[in-house]
Amino acid sequence: MLRSSLTAILSFLAAMSLFAAQPAFAWGKTGHRVTGAIANLYLTDQARAAIIDILGPEGLAEGANWADFMRASPEDFWQNESSPFHYVTIPKGMTYAEIGPPETGEGDALTAINHFTRVLRDPQSSRDEKAMALRFIVHIIGDLHQPLHAGNGTDRGGNQVDVVYFRRETNLHSVWDSAMIDDEQLSYSEMTEWLAQKITPAQVAEWMDPNPVVWANESATIRNTIYPDDPNLSYRYVFDHIGTVKQRLSQAGVRTAAYLNLILAPSAP
Repeated sequence: MLRSSLTAILSFLAAMSLFAAQPAFAWGKTGHRVTGAIANLYLTDQARAAIIDILGPEGLAEGANWADFMRASPEDFWQNESSPFHYVTIPKGMTYAEIGPPETGEGDALTAINHFTRVLRDPQSSRDEKAMALRFIVHIIGDLHQPLHAGNGTDRGGNQVDVVYFRRETNLHSVWDSAMIDDEQLSYSEMTEWLAQKITPAQVAEWMDPNPVVWANESATIRNTIYPDDPNLSYRYVFDHIGTVKQRLSQAGVRTAAYLNLILAPSAP
């Protein structure tokens, strides 16, 4: 009886350790929904109509998390091909133009967004193919604005940087994906409303750059400033960085709209 109980406990601990070792996703569900919802505020009528034709009632906020949800699918594409689509690697002191996509040919977030843009623009693409492409584009733009999704190539985007966040053992990537956002205790719609009210026309004009390479290089620059000297993270770390989290969510939303306006409604002002 004792032996069987001990075996069960050890099995549980082993399973939990494997779970803890898994890489975190970008922004978490709340963050991605916020970027999709903010994007919806800045779409042209033409782009909005095109999105409705493709996604129906689903919308950008709901579709923004689809690419993470599907990573649990047993299909070969999701298990062996799609993971690199969520990040880029930009070593410290370099830009994406200097490093480029992986030489292995597996691609990254920037090659993926180019591919899915071609699919979305292709009149021969089916509605299902366009829906997949649109969901991926919205998700990838969110990913590119999470600083640790522009990894330095040494620690899997902070997944291997162990920290203690308010006495809870985790990693730096998870802190940026969801911990700081979840600590706000807001629904995605509440956070969207709060952030959207603070976005000024001047910021919209400044952020409306539809170039994904620019977004990735920005994240790499920010990434270099967020590694803590002390792994015990608490109120001061949040105080120093929550403003950046909110700005990157806001920028991702505005730029998602800018990008979709460009490829879905290129003739619109």
